[in-house]
Amino acid sequence: MPAQRAKEGIDAGVVNGQKEIKAMNQQELESTLQYLQNLPSETEVVEFKEAKANFDFNKLGKYFSALSNEANLKNRPFAWLVFGIENKHHAIVGTQFRTSRKDLDSLKGEIANKTTSRITFMEIYELPLTEGRVIMFQIPAAPKGVPLAFEGHYYGRDGEELSPLNLEEIERIRAQAINNDWSAGIVKEATIDDLDDEAIKVARLNFKSKSPDKAAEVDNWDDITFLNKAKITIKGQITRTAIILLGREEAEHFISPAEAKIRWILKDSKGVEKDYLIVSCPMLLAVDKIYTKIRNLKYRYIKDDTLFPDEVNQYEPYSIREALNNCIAHQDYTKYGRINVIEMEDQLVFTNLGSFIPGSVEKVVREDAPEELYRNRFLVTAMFNLKMVDTVGGGIKKIFNYQRARFFPMPDYDLSEGKVKVTIAGKVLDMEYARILAQNKDLTLEEIMMLDKVQKKHLLTDFEEKHLKTKKLIEGRRPNYYIGIKVAQETGQKAAYSKNRAFDKDYYLDLIVKAIKEHKSVDRSDVDELLWNKLPDWMNDRQKKSKIKNLLSELRMKGTINNAGNDAKPKWIITKKVQ
Repeated sequence: MPAQRAKEGIDAGVVNGQKEIKAMNQQELESTLQYLQNLPSETEVVEFKEAKANFDFNKLGKYFSALSNEANLKNRPFAWLVFGIENKHHAIVGTQFRTSRKDLDSLKGEIANKTTSRITFMEIYELPLTEGRVIMFQIPAAPKGVPLAFEGHYYGRDGEELSPLNLEEIERIRAQAINNDWSAGIVKEATIDDLDDEAIKVARLNFKSKSPDKAAEVDNWDDITFLNKAKITIKGQITRTAIILLGREEAEHFISPAEAKIRWILKDSKGVEKDYLIVSCPMLLAVDKIYTKIRNLKYRYIKDDTLFPDEVNQYEPYSIREALNNCIAHQDYTKYGRINVIEMEDQLVFTNLGSFIPGSVEKVVREDAPEELYRNRFLVTAMFNLKMVDTVGGGIKKIFNYQRARFFPMPDYDLSEGKVKVTIAGKVLDMEYARILAQNKDLTLEEIMMLDKVQKKHLLTDFEEKHLKTKKLIEGRRPNYYIGIKVAQETGQKAAYSKNRAFDKDYYLDLIVKAIKEHKSVDRSDVDELLWNKLPDWMNDRQKKSKIKNLLSELRMKGTINNAGNDAKPKWIITKKVQ
């Protein structure tokens, strides 16, 4: 059947890529294209664009988000965005969009940088046909339970039109993650004897601490009553949550092939493994075992008058426990993996499998409210009752504020590769950034998160760039931003600002002319040496070479200088009319 592979994506009802999708060959692509062209009109999962060479990247990103979300809602594994086709009669008109294959492939990274969980194209196919060049973008469906955003905004389709994804559709996608709560499943073969006595004892103490109004009652409850009240078991039946939090180590097999394990690894400055520990359930006790392995050393500041304290612990204890308990609470146990804690000399890295259901960390920090949807609802409720997690919201925000109080970098959340990776730094990364935090108490946490991206050389969104520039917190051009003059003057960083700020162009031109007049002639290396350290620090070597080349070209075009040598070995002299 022609284009059967395309039909699998358009009308076969395969759910979210569970069926393996392989790259297509030329014959399959041409057959697929013909199938798409024969559709009576565009659909929510098929979009045609003539796409001129300057097709707007942001618009492409919006279509990516919209088609991905619609594919999810229509139970399709992928959608198609096709360039080089007019959308009325579906005739091939060709496109000159990104004619270099390297530039075309770079779109994957560019899109990933601005989408939820760094999701990008499955494939970008290029078809050089007789009628013209066609580009076929194969866009994956948004992951189950996670609507896909571009630059923080969700898009969808209203018929053939691009539009914001409405609230009902957002909630419909999010609900996919919790319709079947794995953590509430009953383990029929298990009994209370498979739970750890010490873990139950600690659970009782934590429950009383969390609910002091019930403390007197708790002491009169037998274990089954307590476990039911704490919502760890269901009517006396042992749940997967009970095994994970309170199960004996040998009881882990009840949730197989899932695992309830945390692996701690200690690495030296070269990344060489020095020590490790693997702990299994009960997770309630495992957290303390891992916590005691982490070396929370003292960090001593370079003194800057009275700006910084003498020393602090590298990590706030709350941050370690919160990050670790979040891994337990939000792990996708159906992926059969382990939770990892990697300790390095100056950072801790926590990883757990599964997508980040809220969509973005910025959203969590901004809204500072409990999540409405959880992957493991039953497990999260039990952990809340046992004082392991905080479902009133703000746990992640507290970690950010603890880093802020130390003038350390903000936590890094990498949501790619089907897992959540959290990195907490244990030192000052950039003293200039630290001074900004120390001397600008009125900065909001969102602004600090934006500035943190600048110090880490991460990409800013258009909104973030505009906001920071409007407040004169940064200057420079994307991606080479630097501290703005307002902040520089307020924080004693005038020298750092001046090193980043370029001189007026006439200053550079005048220097070149004066040098040639003084020495009669100069070659390119002479000009490089003259200007190199005077160009702003934010420029890399390639940008500095390009800048100097442009300055020389401008002087030549004005008739001020001539090349008395050749292109390979230029020899710049002053023209006779200037002399």
